[in-house]
Amino acid sequence: MSTALNLPRPDSAVAQARLDLAAAHRLAVWHDFSEGIYNHFSLAVPGTDDRFLLPPFGLHWSEVTASELMVIGFDGRQIEGEGIIQRSAYCIHAPIHAAHPKHAAVLHTHMPYAGALTRLQNQQLQMLGQTEALLIDQIAYDEGYDGLARATDEGQRLAEVLGEKSILFMGNHGVVVTGRSVAEAYDRLYTLERAARVQLFALWTGQPLRTLSAAQVNKVQDQIHNTPLHDAPGAQYKPGYQLHFDALRRLLDRREPDYRN
Repeated sequence: MSTALNLPRPDSAVAQARLDLAAAHRLAVWHDFSEGIYNHFSLAVPGTDDRFLLPPFGLHWSEVTASELMVIGFDGRQIEGEGIIQRSAYCIHAPIHAAHPKHAAVLHTHMPYAGALTRLQNQQLQMLGQTEALLIDQIAYDEGYDGLARATDEGQRLAEVLGEKSILFMGNHGVVVTGRSVAEAYDRLYTLERAARVQLFALWTGQPLRTLSAAQVNKVQDQIHNTPLHDAPGAQYKPGYQLHFDALRRLLDRREPDYRN
């Protein structure tokens, strides 16, 4: 049984979390990551360790608003909000959220290019360029597709395969991408789909591929983890994922401001 929605203060962390998650759904439509009403994005409720935000099943992602997001307990309780809980959304997301605090945002899609790679005998993202090298240490691969996620056992299995990494290629299925925030996870999702698209374009040419050496990959990894992206001082410094998501939110504020409702 759900309870009446008690909206947080407009300046609270929970209110901002609602805005970010609603924005991610709208942006996913823009970027062709969505399947209409299917697939699922969720976000742990700030300040808690046992519940997450999820839109009601049946809303098109272009309709999702901040106030319509439900609060769902890791145990399946509908704590706040009204609407239907998609079974697979709960069964996948609750175990992944519970597995590790770094999985605050959990984004599951069947987006076309990364999804296409999961249909290949070798679904691994090949080290062909810089973008792939940025992602490689974050990726886990699930080779054990076992049908629809209609029980939490499947979500627990996926959480174990993912571990503390933030990208899961789900063979024959799609991808899960996580982050400590919606901004981090969405930027990672966007980057992954671009990398998958470029890889498929390269494969389609039928020409020999240029692969990075282990030394080149290690250098890129060292640079991404140990050198600054820009020269803004002190408290003004923001990571690239936050700058990217802030820019996307500004576009959304102009074009579809109703996501804030």
